[in-house]
Amino acid sequence: MQLFHSEKCACGKIHDAGFDRMNVGSGAVNTVAREVIRLGGTRVYLLCDENTVKVGGERVAKLLAAAGIPVKSCVLPASVEPDEAGVLAAKGRFDPACDLVLAVGSGVVNDIGKCVAFDAGVPYVVVATAPSMDGYASNSAAMVVGGLKVSLPRRCASVLIGDTDLLASAPDEMLIAGLGDMIAKYVSIAEWRISHIVTGEYYCERVAAAVREALATCVKNAKGLLSRDPAAIEAVFEGLVLSGAAMNYAGLSRPASGMEHYFSHIWDMRGLAFGTPVALHGIQCAVGTLYAASVYDALLKVNPDKDKALRAVRAFDRDEYFRELRAFVGPGADAMIEAENRDGKYDPAKHEARLSVILDRWNEIQTIIREEIPRAKEIRSLLASIGAPTTPEGIGQKRSELPLTFAATRDVRDKYVLSRLIWDLGLTDLANARLLREN
Repeated sequence: MQLFHSEKCACGKIHDAGFDRMNVGSGAVNTVAREVIRLGGTRVYLLCDENTVKVGGERVAKLLAAAGIPVKSCVLPASVEPDEAGVLAAKGRFDPACDLVLAVGSGVVNDIGKCVAFDAGVPYVVVATAPSMDGYASNSAAMVVGGLKVSLPRRCASVLIGDTDLLASAPDEMLIAGLGDMIAKYVSIAEWRISHIVTGEYYCERVAAAVREALATCVKNAKGLLSRDPAAIEAVFEGLVLSGAAMNYAGLSRPASGMEHYFSHIWDMRGLAFGTPVALHGIQCAVGTLYAASVYDALLKVNPDKDKALRAVRAFDRDEYFRELRAFVGPGADAMIEAENRDGKYDPAKHEARLSVILDRWNEIQTIIREEIPRAKEIRSLLASIGAPTTPEGIGQKRSELPLTFAATRDVRDKYVLSRLIWDLGLTDLANARLLREN
C-alpha cells in the first residue's frame, strides 16, 4: 500500500494522509509505549469497551505500565452507541492531567476516542481490534446527532497500530464487515466520477487509483480472511486504512463512501428510532453495494428519455415524500428535510440543468459504470464466498421496504449518488423493480 504525504497533485490539492505512522504486523502492539513516548505522552487516557479491554486493553495497559507511563482507564459498556451520550460518558471520566488519548477498539470506540482527543486538544493513538471498518485513518467520526447519522470533523489518530495477531482474533462477522466496507468502494469511486461529470464536483484520479488498488488486493485475499491468513488480515486492514487516508487526501468522503453507505445510514437511523434490526456497518454496506450494483446493471440497458424525466419531476409531490420520509426514518428525517430546503435538489430548474448534462454525456456515465462496478451477480458470489448476507432479510430488513430506503438515501447528504441519478432520469419504477425482485 502506497501512502503519499503533503504532495501537490495534478488535481490542484496538496494531499496528506492525515496520520504520522502506521505499524502493522505480528506483534505490532508491542510498539505502543514507544509511540506514546515519541508523541510526548506522559499520562495516557486509555479508552476501551467491555469487550476490547479483554482483547487488547489489558495488554496495552501492562505495556504502558512497564514503560513507566501512568494510565487512566475508561471502560465503556459493550452496548455503547456512537452518540452524544457515549461521548459524554467518555469525556466525563477524562483526567485533565492526561496528555494523550489511546483507544483500543474498532468502530464506536475509535470514533468516541477521536471526539475525546479532539475536544481535549491532545494526540490520539488507536490500537485496532478488528479490520471491520474504514474509519481508523479518517479525520471524521461517524456519530448520531439528533437522530441523524452524520460525519463530524474530528482528530485522526497520529499513530495506527494493527497487530495482525490481535486483528485475527476478531469474530467472523467483524472480518466480513471489513471486507464489506471495502467492497463498497466499487460504488463510491464510480459515483465520485459520475458526480464529477454531472455536478462538476472535484475529482482526483490519483486518489481513486490508490483506493482501486487497495480494493483489488482485498478481493484477491478474500478467501483467506475467515481462515485468519495473516496476509489476508493485513491486506484488508491496510485497505481500510488507505480508504480512510483517501478521504483525508480528497478532503471529503467520496473515495470511500457513496450510495451503499447511505443504505446503512438509513438502517441505523431506523434502528435508533424504531428498534428495527441493525447489523455491523460494513455488512450493511455490503448488502447496500449489492443492491446498488443491481440498479446500476439496469442502467446499462437504458436509453434516457428527456420527456419522461421531466414528467416525473412535475409529478413528484415533495410534501408527500417528506411525510413518508418522516414516518419511515423517524426524528432524523427533520434534519434531512432541513438540509434539502437549503440544497434545493428537487428544484425543477436545477433538475433540468443536471438532466441536460446527463443526456449529453450518458455514454460516458455508462462507461464509468462498466469500468468501476462489477455486475451484481459477481458481487453476490464474492459475498457468498465469505459467508456474508446477500439479501435484505439476511440483515433483518424487509425487502418490501427497499424502495423507500433507496429513496431516502437521496437526502442523507448533499452528495450526488445513484438514487439522485435515478430521480433525475425519472426511473424510480425501474429501480424499484430491481430492488424488489428475488435474486
